[in-house]
Amino acid sequence: MKLGIGSYTYMWSIGFPGAQPAVPMDALGLLRKAHELGLLVVQFGPNLSLSELGERQLLAIVDYARDAQIELEIGTRGLNIQHLRAQLELAARLDCKLLRTVPELDDGSVPTAAALVDSLDKIIPDLERHHIRLALENGNLPSQDLAGALDALGCRWIGVTLDTANSLAIPEGTRQVVKNLARHTMSFHVKDFAVERVWHRMGFVVEGRPAGRGQMDLPWILRELQCTKVDSNAILELWPPQQADIQATVALEQEWAKESIRYLRQYI
Repeated sequence: MKLGIGSYTYMWSIGFPGAQPAVPMDALGLLRKAHELGLLVVQFGPNLSLSELGERQLLAIVDYARDAQIELEIGTRGLNIQHLRAQLELAARLDCKLLRTVPELDDGSVPTAAALVDSLDKIIPDLERHHIRLALENGNLPSQDLAGALDALGCRWIGVTLDTANSLAIPEGTRQVVKNLARHTMSFHVKDFAVERVWHRMGFVVEGRPAGRGQMDLPWILRELQCTKVDSNAILELWPPQQADIQATVALEQEWAKESIRYLRQYI
């Protein structure tokens, strides 16, 4: 297992609608950050998509990654076959071994397990031809249903991106998700968090934490992942809370990333 960062390690630094830093981090900036931290993997998600970059920019990314010995992975959203094929072509150009996607239909709805099997069956020949794995991120689809769909497909090129916090949305706890999906894991999103009761005791707040300062039991998760069929990379992701201004939020995010990497190096 290699340790890396991704574009969701630095969401505030990259920026998004409603939160734009003065100097947003770009793709080369993310690679430089990985090199500065001594990391070997960078995963680009939809918030820093490489799809619309020109040939010169893509070549610069490939050259930098090769020189720094950084492994590239890319991510997208959806199950549209034509879109996934285009993403696979891009992944092949960048010498990526993994494409991550969030399993959702064109209208943004969550597919059933049967619909998931029907969609992904069509992409298997493309995955085999490119020798690239497709890793579906858990979230709004129950982990048991996602595992069942992957069992039905029985394809060694399709698995999961195991995220430690996303499934709280439906809600499913991390232990339940890991138990259901560990054997299918091809990518591991390390995202620490804390669930805390609000002051009036009527509800809870879920908030990100630096790795090691939340409720994620990393040693247990790593033991569970020993059953996986592939050597997945571990990608740090962060949910820093918004501060008084964008500059302060970016600064917090940058510090959390450094602290998290120091903690994770004890295990990965």
